[in-house]
Amino acid sequence: MTTTPERAFPFLRLNERPDKPRTVGLTEIRGPYYTSFGPDHLRDLLESVGPHVDSFKFPGASMPLMSEATLKKFIDVCHDHNVEVSTGGLIEFVLTRGPDAVEQYFQAIARYEFDIVEISVGMLSIAASDYLRLIERGRKAGLKVKAEVGIQFGAGGTSSVEELAAEGTGDPGYAVQRARRAFDAGANLVMLESEGITEQVRTWRTDVPALFIAEFGLESVMFEAADPPVFEWYVKNYGPEVNVFIDHSQVYQLECLRSGIWGTKGLWGRVVSYKG
Repeated sequence: MTTTPERAFPFLRLNERPDKPRTVGLTEIRGPYYTSFGPDHLRDLLESVGPHVDSFKFPGASMPLMSEATLKKFIDVCHDHNVEVSTGGLIEFVLTRGPDAVEQYFQAIARYEFDIVEISVGMLSIAASDYLRLIERGRKAGLKVKAEVGIQFGAGGTSSVEELAAEGTGDPGYAVQRARRAFDAGANLVMLESEGITEQVRTWRTDVPALFIAEFGLESVMFEAADPPVFEWYVKNYGPEVNVFIDHSQVYQLECLRSGIWGTKGLWGRVVSYKG
Protein backbone atom coordinates (compact mmCIF):
# COMPACT_ATOMS: atom_id res chain seq x y z
CA MET A 1 0.00 0.00 0.00
CA THR A 2 1.36 3.39 -1.02
CA THR A 3 0.75 6.33 1.28
CA THR A 4 0.14 9.69 -0.37
CA PRO A 5 2.69 12.32 0.77
CA GLU A 6 1.33 15.08 2.99
CA ARG A 7 -0.28 17.68 0.79
CA ALA A 8 -0.08 21.43 1.04
CA PHE A 9 -2.71 23.21 3.16
CA PRO A 10 -3.45 20.02 5.12
CA PHE A 11 -5.99 21.84 7.33
CA LEU A 12 -8.42 22.17 4.38
CA ARG A 13 -10.77 19.17 4.31
CA LEU A 14 -11.14 17.53 0.90
CA ASN A 15 -13.20 14.61 -0.27
CA GLU A 16 -11.40 11.49 0.89
CA ARG A 17 -9.58 9.59 -1.84
CA PRO A 18 -8.11 6.14 -1.27
CA ASP A 19 -4.36 5.67 -1.59
CA LYS A 20 -2.95 3.62 -4.47
CA PRO A 21 -3.47 0.89 -5.46
CA ARG A 22 -7.10 1.95 -5.86
CA THR A 23 -10.04 -0.08 -7.11
CA VAL A 24 -12.39 2.88 -7.69
CA GLY A 25 -11.86 6.46 -8.81
CA LEU A 26 -9.15 5.34 -11.23
CA THR A 27 -7.47 7.89 -13.48
CA GLU A 28 -5.71 6.71 -16.61
CA ILE A 29 -3.76 9.25 -18.66
CA ARG A 30 -2.91 9.29 -22.35
CA GLY A 31 0.66 9.08 -23.54
CA PRO A 32 2.19 10.83 -26.57
CA TYR A 33 -0.02 10.95 -29.63
CA TYR A 34 -2.12 14.11 -30.01
CA THR A 35 0.60 15.84 -27.97
CA SER A 36 4.18 14.70 -28.43
CA PHE A 37 6.39 14.43 -25.35
CA GLY A 38 9.12 12.25 -23.95
CA PRO A 39 9.86 10.33 -20.76
CA ASP A 40 11.61 13.27 -19.10
CA HIS A 41 8.45 15.36 -19.46
CA LEU A 42 6.47 12.47 -18.01
CA ARG A 43 8.84 12.24 -15.06
CA ASP A 44 8.37 15.95 -14.32
CA LEU A 45 4.61 15.52 -14.59
CA LEU A 46 4.43 12.51 -12.28
CA GLU A 47 6.66 14.20 -9.71
CA SER A 48 3.73 16.57 -9.33
CA VAL A 49 0.57 14.55 -10.07
CA GLY A 50 1.77 10.97 -9.55
CA PRO A 51 -0.42 10.29 -6.47
CA HIS A 52 -3.49 11.07 -8.59
CA VAL A 53 -2.59 8.85 -11.57
CA ASP A 54 -3.24 5.11 -11.60
CA SER A 55 -2.24 4.11 -15.11
CA PHE A 56 -0.56 5.43 -18.25
CA LYS A 57 -1.78 4.35 -21.66
CA PHE A 58 0.28 4.36 -24.84
CA PRO A 59 -2.02 5.35 -27.70
CA GLY A 60 -1.87 2.52 -30.22
CA ALA A 61 0.08 4.23 -32.97
CA SER A 62 2.98 5.53 -30.90
CA MET A 63 4.94 2.56 -29.57
CA PRO A 64 6.44 1.10 -32.79
CA LEU A 65 7.88 4.54 -33.60
CA MET A 66 10.00 4.58 -30.43
CA SER A 67 13.35 3.01 -29.75
CA GLU A 68 13.28 0.20 -27.23
CA ALA A 69 15.33 2.38 -24.88
CA THR A 70 12.76 5.20 -25.02
CA LEU A 71 9.86 2.82 -24.54
CA LYS A 72 11.54 1.23 -21.54
CA LYS A 73 12.32 4.66 -20.07
CA PHE A 74 8.62 5.61 -20.25
CA ILE A 75 7.71 2.37 -18.47
CA ASP A 76 10.40 2.78 -15.81
CA VAL A 77 9.27 6.36 -15.08
CA CYS A 78 5.73 5.12 -14.53
CA HIS A 79 6.80 2.28 -12.28
CA ASP A 80 9.01 4.64 -10.26
CA HIS A 81 5.79 6.54 -9.43
CA ASN A 82 3.60 3.50 -8.80
CA VAL A 83 1.73 4.02 -12.08
CA GLU A 84 0.72 0.99 -14.12
CA VAL A 85 1.40 0.94 -17.87
CA SER A 86 -1.11 -0.08 -20.54
CA THR A 87 -0.44 -0.96 -24.16
CA GLY A 88 -3.37 0.95 -25.58
CA GLY A 89 -4.96 -0.39 -28.76
CA LEU A 90 -1.90 -1.50 -30.74
CA ILE A 91 -3.37 -5.01 -30.93
CA GLU A 92 -5.60 -3.82 -33.77
CA PHE A 93 -2.56 -3.15 -35.97
CA VAL A 94 -0.84 -6.33 -34.79
CA LEU A 95 -3.83 -8.44 -35.85
CA THR A 96 -3.41 -7.28 -39.45
CA ARG A 97 0.13 -8.78 -39.40
CA GLY A 98 -0.99 -12.34 -38.71
CA PRO A 99 -0.94 -14.92 -35.88
CA ASP A 100 2.86 -14.98 -35.53
CA ALA A 101 2.91 -11.24 -34.94
CA VAL A 102 0.19 -11.59 -32.29
CA GLU A 103 2.23 -14.17 -30.39
CA GLN A 104 5.39 -12.07 -30.64
CA TYR A 105 3.43 -9.03 -29.44
CA PHE A 106 2.30 -10.73 -26.23
CA GLN A 107 5.84 -11.98 -25.60
CA ALA A 108 7.27 -8.50 -26.18
CA ILE A 109 4.91 -6.61 -23.89
CA ALA A 110 5.57 -9.11 -21.11
CA ARG A 111 9.31 -8.63 -21.69
CA TYR A 112 8.97 -4.84 -21.62
CA GLU A 113 7.13 -5.20 -18.28
CA PHE A 114 3.78 -3.76 -19.25
CA ASP A 115 1.13 -4.20 -16.56
CA ILE A 116 -2.04 -3.99 -18.69
CA VAL A 117 -2.88 -5.12 -22.20
CA GLU A 118 -5.81 -3.43 -23.89
CA ILE A 119 -7.91 -5.57 -26.21
CA SER A 120 -9.77 -3.29 -28.60
CA VAL A 121 -11.31 -3.83 -32.02
CA GLY A 122 -12.87 -0.47 -32.82
CA MET A 123 -11.40 -0.46 -36.33
CA LEU A 124 -11.66 -4.18 -37.09
CA SER A 125 -14.39 -6.80 -37.36
CA ILE A 126 -13.28 -10.07 -35.78
CA ALA A 127 -15.19 -13.06 -34.48
CA ALA A 128 -16.33 -12.87 -30.88
CA SER A 129 -14.47 -16.09 -30.15
CA ASP A 130 -11.19 -14.54 -31.39
CA TYR A 131 -11.78 -11.49 -29.22
CA LEU A 132 -12.17 -13.71 -26.17
CA ARG A 133 -9.07 -15.73 -27.07
CA LEU A 134 -7.05 -12.50 -27.09
CA ILE A 135 -8.29 -11.75 -23.57
CA GLU A 136 -7.33 -15.24 -22.44
CA ARG A 137 -3.90 -14.85 -24.08
CA GLY A 138 -3.34 -11.63 -22.15
CA ARG A 139 -4.11 -13.36 -18.88
CA LYS A 140 -1.79 -16.20 -19.84
CA ALA A 141 0.98 -13.62 -20.28
CA GLY A 142 0.45 -12.53 -16.66
CA LEU A 143 -1.07 -9.18 -17.62
CA LYS A 144 -4.15 -7.37 -16.45
CA VAL A 145 -6.63 -7.16 -19.31
CA LYS A 146 -8.67 -4.10 -20.18
CA ALA A 147 -11.30 -4.91 -22.80
CA GLU A 148 -12.40 -1.91 -24.85
CA VAL A 149 -15.97 -1.92 -26.12
CA GLY A 150 -18.10 0.68 -27.82
CA ILE A 151 -21.05 1.37 -30.06
CA GLN A 152 -19.21 3.14 -32.88
CA PHE A 153 -17.42 1.18 -35.60
CA GLY A 154 -14.55 2.89 -37.41
CA ALA A 155 -13.66 5.14 -34.48
CA GLY A 156 -10.08 6.27 -34.28
CA GLY A 157 -7.70 9.10 -34.98
CA THR A 158 -9.56 12.24 -35.99
CA SER A 159 -12.66 10.81 -37.67
CA SER A 160 -15.24 13.51 -38.34
CA VAL A 161 -18.80 13.60 -37.02
CA GLU A 162 -20.04 13.07 -40.57
CA GLU A 163 -17.78 10.04 -41.18
CA LEU A 164 -18.86 8.33 -37.99
CA ALA A 165 -22.52 9.19 -38.52
CA ALA A 166 -22.33 7.53 -41.94
CA GLU A 167 -21.01 4.36 -40.28
CA GLY A 168 -23.95 4.29 -37.87
CA THR A 169 -23.83 3.13 -34.27
CA GLY A 170 -24.21 -0.32 -32.83
CA ASP A 171 -26.69 -1.71 -30.34
CA PRO A 172 -25.71 -0.77 -26.76
CA GLY A 173 -27.23 -4.05 -25.60
CA TYR A 174 -24.77 -5.95 -27.78
CA ALA A 175 -21.91 -3.89 -26.33
CA VAL A 176 -23.05 -4.88 -22.83
CA GLN A 177 -23.19 -8.52 -23.91
CA ARG A 178 -19.67 -8.30 -25.31
CA ALA A 179 -18.44 -6.73 -22.08
CA ARG A 180 -20.09 -9.50 -20.04
CA ARG A 181 -18.35 -12.15 -22.13
CA ALA A 182 -15.06 -10.27 -21.74
CA PHE A 183 -15.37 -10.43 -17.96
CA ASP A 184 -16.22 -14.13 -18.20
CA ALA A 185 -13.02 -14.64 -20.23
CA GLY A 186 -10.94 -12.96 -17.52
CA ALA A 187 -10.91 -9.23 -18.28
CA ASN A 188 -10.16 -7.09 -15.23
CA LEU A 189 -11.78 -3.91 -16.51
CA VAL A 190 -13.90 -2.76 -19.44
CA MET A 191 -13.23 0.56 -21.15
CA LEU A 192 -16.25 2.19 -22.79
CA GLU A 193 -15.02 4.07 -25.85
CA SER A 194 -16.32 7.62 -26.19
CA GLU A 195 -16.98 7.75 -29.94
CA GLY A 196 -20.68 7.56 -30.65
CA ILE A 197 -21.43 8.45 -27.02
CA THR A 198 -19.79 11.75 -26.02
CA GLU A 199 -17.21 12.23 -28.79
CA GLN A 200 -17.83 13.20 -32.42
CA VAL A 201 -21.59 13.21 -31.94
CA ARG A 202 -24.22 15.92 -32.16
CA THR A 203 -26.08 14.67 -29.07
CA TRP A 204 -24.55 12.73 -26.18
CA ARG A 205 -25.81 9.18 -25.64
CA THR A 206 -25.87 9.35 -21.84
CA ASP A 207 -28.09 6.27 -21.76
CA VAL A 208 -25.14 4.08 -22.74
CA PRO A 209 -22.86 4.69 -19.72
CA ALA A 210 -25.94 4.45 -17.51
CA LEU A 211 -26.61 1.01 -18.99
CA PHE A 212 -23.04 -0.16 -18.29
CA ILE A 213 -23.03 1.16 -14.72
CA ALA A 214 -26.36 -0.51 -13.99
CA GLU A 215 -25.04 -3.80 -15.37
CA PHE A 216 -21.49 -3.89 -13.97
CA GLY A 217 -21.11 -1.17 -11.32
CA LEU A 218 -18.68 1.75 -11.18
CA GLU A 219 -15.69 -0.34 -10.13
CA SER A 220 -15.70 -2.52 -13.26
CA VAL A 221 -15.95 0.09 -16.02
CA MET A 222 -13.68 2.92 -17.16
CA PHE A 223 -15.02 5.69 -19.38
CA GLU A 224 -13.07 7.47 -22.07
CA ALA A 225 -13.49 11.14 -21.16
CA ALA A 226 -10.62 13.11 -22.63
CA ASP A 227 -12.60 16.35 -22.94
CA PRO A 228 -13.19 18.41 -19.75
CA PRO A 229 -16.97 18.75 -20.24
CA VAL A 230 -17.17 14.96 -20.52
CA PHE A 231 -15.29 14.06 -17.34
CA GLU A 232 -17.08 16.88 -15.54
CA TRP A 233 -20.38 15.25 -16.53
CA TYR A 234 -19.24 11.83 -15.31
CA VAL A 235 -18.09 13.17 -11.93
CA LYS A 236 -21.23 15.28 -11.54
CA ASN A 237 -23.53 12.35 -12.28
CA TYR A 238 -21.61 9.40 -10.81
CA GLY A 239 -19.42 10.95 -8.13
CA PRO A 240 -15.68 11.03 -7.43
CA GLU A 241 -15.30 7.23 -7.64
CA VAL A 242 -16.00 6.98 -11.38
CA ASN A 243 -13.08 5.59 -13.44
CA VAL A 244 -12.01 7.78 -16.36
CA PHE A 245 -9.39 8.00 -19.09
CA ILE A 246 -8.19 11.55 -19.74
CA ASP A 247 -5.37 13.45 -21.42
CA HIS A 248 -2.19 13.77 -19.36
CA SER A 249 -2.62 17.56 -19.26
CA GLN A 250 -5.94 17.34 -17.39
CA VAL A 251 -5.00 15.59 -14.14
CA TYR A 252 -5.26 18.58 -11.83
CA GLN A 253 -8.55 19.70 -13.37
CA LEU A 254 -10.07 16.26 -12.85
CA GLU A 255 -8.69 15.84 -9.34
CA CYS A 256 -10.04 19.23 -8.28
CA LEU A 257 -13.48 17.96 -9.30
CA ARG A 258 -13.02 14.64 -7.50
CA SER A 259 -11.78 16.35 -4.35
CA GLY A 260 -14.52 18.98 -4.31
CA ILE A 261 -12.04 21.87 -4.44
CA TRP A 262 -13.15 23.56 -7.63
CA GLY A 263 -15.33 23.17 -10.68
CA THR A 264 -17.84 24.72 -13.01
CA LYS A 265 -20.87 26.53 -11.57
CA GLY A 266 -22.99 23.45 -12.28
CA LEU A 267 -20.63 21.18 -10.36
CA TRP A 268 -18.74 23.06 -7.66
CA GLY A 269 -19.85 22.10 -4.18
CA ARG A 270 -21.92 19.15 -5.39
CA VAL A 271 -19.27 16.42 -5.31
CA VAL A 272 -18.77 15.26 -1.75
CA SER A 273 -17.73 12.12 0.06
CA TYR A 274 -18.79 11.02 3.50
CA LYS A 275 -16.99 8.49 5.67
CA GLY A 276 -19.17 7.82 8.67
